[in-house]
Amino acid sequence: MYIKKSHLPAFSLATILSLSTLFASAAETGVTAGQVVSALEGTFGVHAGERRNHIKGSCAAGEFIGAPVARDYTRSALFSGKPLPVIARFSLAGGNPKVPDTAKSARGMALEFRLPDGKLQHMTMLNTPMFGAATPQTFFDDIVSKKPDPITGKPDPEKIKAFRASHPDSLPQADYLDKNNPPVSWANSSYFGIHTFKFVNQTNKTTLVRWRFVPQDGEKRLSDDELKSSPPNFLEQRLIDRVKQGSIRWDMILTIGAPGDPEDNPTLSWPSNRKEVKIGTLTIASVTSQKGAECERINFDPLVMADGIEPTNDPILLFRSPAYAISFGKRLSGK
Repeated sequence: MYIKKSHLPAFSLATILSLSTLFASAAETGVTAGQVVSALEGTFGVHAGERRNHIKGSCAAGEFIGAPVARDYTRSALFSGKPLPVIARFSLAGGNPKVPDTAKSARGMALEFRLPDGKLQHMTMLNTPMFGAATPQTFFDDIVSKKPDPITGKPDPEKIKAFRASHPDSLPQADYLDKNNPPVSWANSSYFGIHTFKFVNQTNKTTLVRWRFVPQDGEKRLSDDELKSSPPNFLEQRLIDRVKQGSIRWDMILTIGAPGDPEDNPTLSWPSNRKEVKIGTLTIASVTSQKGAECERINFDPLVMADGIEPTNDPILLFRSPAYAISFGKRLSGK
């Protein structure tokens, strides 16, 4: 289901409070959102009117039905048990619009849930269980290390090697991507919320949680031979072909945190024995190229949250919002 009306972000009180602290957080790191966006432009080039990161992607639409069991943890209207319209975007990490679909980089799934009374809930996820930086400084340094050499036109392997040696927080994701080939389809991948969030229920009890979306089609990765032989652009058409066969579904799985679990560092995983609950089903019913489609005009800011879901003090999570805003402003102005 596509809704033609453009939506502006609706911020909850918790989100507004978080936004009031994120600029202080950015200042503490010594890296500004503008510097990060400029670094992305320096490494990948400027593509007028386009996203600075996750530039290559496809739009989709469908619905989400939250399970009432989630109400034990959150009062969010997301889990009323009623179908809610969703606009989705699937993407590849980086600012290169011609990046091949076989690249051993992260894949993204961004969701905008349309709640009653015009309220919104965003979720921006990756197909890696962890992020590649614990601080904005690491993310900035990573992007800079990958800037192409002016002579070869390619990133300098020695600079990337030096970056990883000096930034151990980047290693878990890099190791995961190295050991796991990309998915055969966007429909055959799990997507992780990366960050820790707070669920707040009707009695104001707060629970630390992480979430992921698990494909009912199953996890499937490219073989080494397929990695070498697959064409540079197959993900979008493969998703379009798949949805013609019927709707695509993911189960939303909530992981419940325990005392001592890291809540402000997205590079650190939680123990595998934490309690997990299925709290909803995402259904994608249509897929299209992103040019001119609904998702192209949406700024999937992860701090757009409705009542009942709140951010933690994760510096990466708080930093994403101003960085997204700068990129979004450039897109709107055609820069």
